[in-house]
Amino acid sequence: MELKEEGCPIGSSLSDSGTIVAVTEDECRLEGQGAEKSSTKKVFQTLQRKVLELQRVLMDHFFRMTSQRVQSLSPEDQQRPQGSWKWIKRMGFLMSRMANLIWAEATKELKFKEPLPRSDPRCDIKAGQQALSSWQPDQPGPRLGGFEAVFVSHVLSRRGTGICDLYRANFQSYEAYQRDKYHKEKNPMGYINLGTSENKLCLDLIKERLSQRDMNQIEEDLLQYSDWQGQPFLRKELASFLTCYCRAPTPLDPEKVVVLNGCSSVFSSLAMVLCDPGDAFLIPTPCYSGFAFSSCLYSKVELIPVHLESQPLSIAHVLQADSSFSQLTMDILELTLTQAKMKEKKVKGLVLVNPQNPLGEVYTRSMMKEYLAFAKKHNLHVIVDEIYMLSVFDASVTFHSVLNIKHLPDPNKTHMIWGTSKDFGISGFRFGVLYTHNKEVASAMRAFGYLHGVSGITQFKLCQLLQDREWIDQLYLPTNHSRLRKAYLYVAKRLEKLKVPFFNGGSGLYVWIDLRAYLSPCTFDQEQILCQCFQDNKLLLSRGRAYMCKEPGWFRLIFAGDQLQVKVALDRFCQVLKEHKKDPRLKQLEPAIAT
Repeated sequence: MELKEEGCPIGSSLSDSGTIVAVTEDECRLEGQGAEKSSTKKVFQTLQRKVLELQRVLMDHFFRMTSQRVQSLSPEDQQRPQGSWKWIKRMGFLMSRMANLIWAEATKELKFKEPLPRSDPRCDIKAGQQALSSWQPDQPGPRLGGFEAVFVSHVLSRRGTGICDLYRANFQSYEAYQRDKYHKEKNPMGYINLGTSENKLCLDLIKERLSQRDMNQIEEDLLQYSDWQGQPFLRKELASFLTCYCRAPTPLDPEKVVVLNGCSSVFSSLAMVLCDPGDAFLIPTPCYSGFAFSSCLYSKVELIPVHLESQPLSIAHVLQADSSFSQLTMDILELTLTQAKMKEKKVKGLVLVNPQNPLGEVYTRSMMKEYLAFAKKHNLHVIVDEIYMLSVFDASVTFHSVLNIKHLPDPNKTHMIWGTSKDFGISGFRFGVLYTHNKEVASAMRAFGYLHGVSGITQFKLCQLLQDREWIDQLYLPTNHSRLRKAYLYVAKRLEKLKVPFFNGGSGLYVWIDLRAYLSPCTFDQEQILCQCFQDNKLLLSRGRAYMCKEPGWFRLIFAGDQLQVKVALDRFCQVLKEHKKDPRLKQLEPAIAT
């Protein structure tokens, strides 16, 4: 592979055949002449996409050369990284510099100083970290500087490098949001985050309740180390709370309650207790993206997607309409399990989210019983995440907790997760709870309280909050449900006006929107480009690939935010779709972009 040093167009890349495909400097200047800032921005985005293509081609070539080199090395050479592998590090360094130099020169005259993003998911494969290759990031990953660092850094272990890259791939844009948040007066051009599922609709009620006198009592015991399983007083209250709101047929046992700092911590720890590295869980998709991050980071448990097929959506897709995706059936589960076994996968459990995330649908009691029977038949654990159980805002939908089922097919392999982050809008408390019928599992989970425990003061405040049933039943839950429905209807009206198909099953904090019409061609690469366009306009959404969605073009949009911010965010959303769909100059450049 060779690049011409002179006369190489500024937006050039190499095709698989080695030829140069270009958006020339003159073409870029022609695009920019007499244009306003918005026009320059579009040219900038075109150049960005072209350099991303160069990045992909460079990586193709690099990994092809690496593979050929490894095959040609003797076993002794393969064991001497400081000698035989020195040239690989140098090659990575040079490729990184090459792409970044082209990017810098291409954007100099356009007066944009934004970093080069990266869309190639193979950038997650660092220094042989093949275990990370299946991870599909929610957000764009690190620029090529991260790729370069793998080959020149001698500080982190290979595992440490993989963890660092995994974090950057998932949270880079979230960190940008944290540094540059929208504020009506102080920062009106800042990021608005409709990608992270947070309920901000009842913060006034929560702040008022947490400010009352009974919340501020501090005893000496709360300042000391506590039971790693959770403070006994909180576990007792949680058993009572879950018995009430899950409508358990018999009182739940506080000894089977485990408290950790968040539901993701609970899931990760539970996966480590139930599985060995390399074991697998079945999980219906699209599914919550945090499961993939958690399972990859700690437990090294593989998630095998049970793909649900999308159904045609009408433009005005209201609550009473059928699902946007096919239902989870026994046939689909049996087929996926059979295929996994044929690949010699060791499947240890089934993970369910009820109400579902990102679809917002609620499983019926009969459906839950079928899934539990399937798990019993195949000797599988069932983990049910019910973190949205009190966020069902459609009065026609009834939620049935797994703890409500009187005769479980296999109680010792049935585990339920819940937390206050969504239902009570206090994600900053960092609290999650496991209820398991298996005392052996509960005992093993205690160990993780040493690393993932919740502060004594936080546990005290949570106990005070959850035991105030009069406040919860008469004020908080009715108000929260009313505001959720109102917020949903506002977003639904805006999406209908845009003729964007969407779905919500009557629960949760989000809508699942179909933007396939804005992808040409309809690929995950184009989905990433559209996601980047939203981010360029300071709007964060979650894209479908992060949810292991089989089809490109789906996005999750949070509606449970501050009313003003949601309005501004949807204005930006409309503008991005308008520019992405209708700009004639970008359509003219499409053949070059697709090359």
